[in-house]
Amino acid sequence: MSTKTTSIIDGPKIKTALPGPNAKRVLQGDERYVSPSYTRSYPLVAKQGRGLVITDVDGNEFFDFSSGIAVTSTGHCHPDVVAAIQKQAGELIHMSGTDFYYESLVTLAERLSKIAPMPGPHRVYYGNSGAEAVECALKLARYHSGRQNIIAFFGAFHGRTMGALSLTASKPQQRRRFAPLVPGVTHVPYPDVYRKGEQGALACARFIEEKLFKTTLPPEEVAAIFVEPVQGEGGYVQAPKIFMEELRRICDRHGILLVADEIQSGVGRTGKWWAIEHTGVQPDIICMAKGIASGMPLSITLTKADIMNWVPGSHASTFGGNPVCIAAALATLDVIEREGLLRNTEEVGSHMQRRMADWPKKHKLVGDVRGRGLMIGVELVKNKDTKEQAPAERDRVVELAFERGVLFLGCGPSTIRIAPPLITTKDQADVAMDVLEECIELAAK
Repeated sequence: MSTKTTSIIDGPKIKTALPGPNAKRVLQGDERYVSPSYTRSYPLVAKQGRGLVITDVDGNEFFDFSSGIAVTSTGHCHPDVVAAIQKQAGELIHMSGTDFYYESLVTLAERLSKIAPMPGPHRVYYGNSGAEAVECALKLARYHSGRQNIIAFFGAFHGRTMGALSLTASKPQQRRRFAPLVPGVTHVPYPDVYRKGEQGALACARFIEEKLFKTTLPPEEVAAIFVEPVQGEGGYVQAPKIFMEELRRICDRHGILLVADEIQSGVGRTGKWWAIEHTGVQPDIICMAKGIASGMPLSITLTKADIMNWVPGSHASTFGGNPVCIAAALATLDVIEREGLLRNTEEVGSHMQRRMADWPKKHKLVGDVRGRGLMIGVELVKNKDTKEQAPAERDRVVELAFERGVLFLGCGPSTIRIAPPLITTKDQADVAMDVLEECIELAAK
């Protein structure tokens, strides 16, 4: 393992072999007590976070270009978010907003209504995780429409609870040995412009109406189409504007709800509040979580008001909309607006894209660089002509970067995901890009 030391001003600071002695002790306990279902890419044992930097239990300092899986939108432990959490924890931690009332439930709903990607009025449902937001949207779509069927896409990740898992289609292991899943879900191809171009993307959308609706699935029995404007686990693949526009037209023609899963792509990660805004398409329902409370567990399903027409008892959550989490979310929105993080995300992301634009020509392993804002994917391939994917090489790059103090994660079969906090500077991005490029060169040898 690397023992290279650099100044934290210039970049990460690694002072022990990885994992260090304290980390090894924790790993042994984890091996004994913790569910083996968790996916770990490398032995990071986090102790402290500040801004972009994660410090492990041995004092090693890393640049976090994963944001805890796109969660810490304002960076680790932003002082304003911490202060809001501390203040609320000293006043009221829990009373259950689904049986009583919190003023902050209304306050946050009003804030979100102002930045929603479709016109109001709106209503919101509060949960704890992205999977819960999807579960809510799934149940609500069936309740509101009186229809039972759902369309989702291959490559999608919507969560691991049984309803959300039924929509998920990114890796076989996520579904293996859990059948029977929730019935009534049909998966169709998601566009990959890297391989098929815009006409291929349009064909993916038209497949629903021209083939599916004419053979196996009556359109009048379809409640909703669930789509990620940018597939997360699927490989950081963007849905083209032409594809999203055609989905909207199909939904309008057949009275189907369009549900945008923005759990990973939302809350400013692409340089706009919502990734779907880049396409100009308006959803009927939007699911959000991850970055909305910059580290606290909160999810929200926001809909047009007339869609959320279910009655008391139809759906609820004891902890959903917890006042401490709501306080963190309000502080997160304040920080994003006050510090101009949407603009920063667009500028730093564009800087990174320009920096990596020639990588497909420069590096034999790089097949594609794609994304918006600070949601960028670098796809590795073994053969650029056949575009054969390179999962082992991708995993090796992620491991090598960890050894050098930069935290990335994989997504899709062979893509490196780049998703740092929205506070990331161009200088910090350059440090990470230097490390990533070095690791890609090493993995190619």
